[in-house]
Amino acid sequence: MSESTELTELLRLWQEGDAGALDSMEPLVYAELRKVARSHLRAEAGHTLQATELVNEMFIRLTGSSLDLADRKHFFVIASRAMRRILVDHARAKNRKKRGSGEAPVSLEEDRAAASGNRSGDLLALDEALGELGELERRAADVLEMHYFGGLTYDEVASALQVSAATVKRDLRVGKAFLRDRLSDSESS
Repeated sequence: MSESTELTELLRLWQEGDAGALDSMEPLVYAELRKVARSHLRAEAGHTLQATELVNEMFIRLTGSSLDLADRKHFFVIASRAMRRILVDHARAKNRKKRGSGEAPVSLEEDRAAASGNRSGDLLALDEALGELGELERRAADVLEMHYFGGLTYDEVASALQVSAATVKRDLRVGKAFLRDRLSDSESS
């Protein structure tokens, strides 16, 4: 049985409630998930999370949810999306702390100094822009997430979405243009 077929079977068993399937599945996917996590962390510097922590948190979140995973690629798409959500949640929590949450007020200069080393606002703006793109062009948003945040190649994205590699390239162009426009608007305001 190939590794991909074995993983697909373990995913099916896990979805049916077999907790042991997750234990069997972990060695098959852990190294690749750490690679995806490092890709996410590289894209958004300034996080205190490590790749291992991000993968472990992703497993915790996926274990507590009801999923309908078709195959190996679909699992990695969902895992990558979960990792991005974790990073966004982490950035929001950092912003809440930065904005006060019951602590003594700080001067504007202190707040600027703290913000200059903190890119969580960038991640939140990116997440908001991706959400807007998803409402307008769902596939383009999925392509961006899978390629840039999930580290999938054009061919892997094309296979996961059942479209051609040319469509993936076109969707990437559309998505990048949309994000560039939205993010430049938010920087100028």
